[in-house]
Amino acid sequence: MAAEQCAQIDRSGRGARLDVIRTTPFHERTSALNETGLWEHWSNCLVAQRYQMSEKFEYFGIRNAAGLFDTSPLYKYRFSGPDAERYLGGVLARDTRKLAVGRAHYTLWCDDRGFVLEDGVLLRVAESEYLLTAAEPNLAYFQDLAGSLDVSIEDVTEDWGILSIQGPRSREILASVAPAITDLAYFALTRTKLAGVDVLVSRTGYTGDLGYEIWVPAADALRVWDAIWEAGKGRGLLPFGMTALYMARIEAGLILLDVDFHSSRFAWTDADRSTPVELGFGWMFRDLVPAVPGSNGTSASSNGHRGGGSASNGRAFIGRDAIRRELRDRTSRWKLTGLVVDWKDYDRIYDEAGLIPPKDHTPIQDEYYVYDDALNQLGYATSQMYSPMLQRHIALARVPLDRQDEGAHVKLEAGVRHRYEYFDAAVSKLPLFNPQRRTA
Repeated sequence: MAAEQCAQIDRSGRGARLDVIRTTPFHERTSALNETGLWEHWSNCLVAQRYQMSEKFEYFGIRNAAGLFDTSPLYKYRFSGPDAERYLGGVLARDTRKLAVGRAHYTLWCDDRGFVLEDGVLLRVAESEYLLTAAEPNLAYFQDLAGSLDVSIEDVTEDWGILSIQGPRSREILASVAPAITDLAYFALTRTKLAGVDVLVSRTGYTGDLGYEIWVPAADALRVWDAIWEAGKGRGLLPFGMTALYMARIEAGLILLDVDFHSSRFAWTDADRSTPVELGFGWMFRDLVPAVPGSNGTSASSNGHRGGGSASNGRAFIGRDAIRRELRDRTSRWKLTGLVVDWKDYDRIYDEAGLIPPKDHTPIQDEYYVYDDALNQLGYATSQMYSPMLQRHIALARVPLDRQDEGAHVKLEAGVRHRYEYFDAAVSKLPLFNPQRRTA
């Protein structure tokens, strides 16, 4: 977007519009810091693609110090009332009965055939009050399911800004202005004050690193940003944009809507639909079919989305019967897993082509196919990149169940000198990058 167009946007911080373009409550600060002038649309909001000339600089800010990210475009829903827990227990796939007040967990919701509609993070802020984030509009869907239950469902997207601070120094920086978060556990949340503003802080994020997300009343968003920004001076705090976020989330094995999975609501065929088990979330249902220990997808691996136990027995939720059959009969078609490319084979192929082997960190969020040694297609990668931390080419990929063992051999295609080549790769459990500080 041209600078003069950006200048026309009302910077009131209340989701103002220029035609159909919205801005977030933090836009006055993010626009001033965006040296590239590069923007993307996220839920019709302007978000920075990158602030610096190199997104890799921002990425290392996340991994080595701390990064600040505007998460406000997420849709936000508030569920309250005497039947809120019962309602959510029947709609969401993960058991809300196990979510204590002051805790959050990753969850998803499915159709009655057990295919995923969408995912998000659920926060239990009081006994009968929850907040849920989502990537797409879901208000009408949720309201249509309320029936006679005593539950209020509100879209509170415009009421809140969400500011994410991620990285090894995030605790140090945030605790200097909000001491109450010092001992906050992984996937826990607390109400506190920051710069005199009442905020809600959860120890969550989308980078696979130590991090926090701060829910701020939209009208007070800039005060909170300024306080954190000031606290970050001399501590390596950087703003980071969408490209650096995508880099971090691939390393962490965190799935992305319309890339690693598609909503069943909009899919044309079942080939574009996914079940929770296929996406690696069978651990959410480990009590659904207790007679089948170790059934497909019930390992402790959780693609990085942990936050407490789960029990589904005796709870009727949308898609339960289909998911139970899938677990019982082992009918999953594939499972999302990690791939690590053999660097020696990678270098050999480029050397033989007379080229310097590129180590390009730019995320590729598109399909690249996976084969066996005879070049029979096995599945496909949904996301891939060269990981600066791991110093390897990595991918998230859908592979057959007989290739799920750690180290199982496959070949990943990629274009070299205007033709496809096939690189040796090994299956690896997710997350591919998982520092101890993330949960410590």
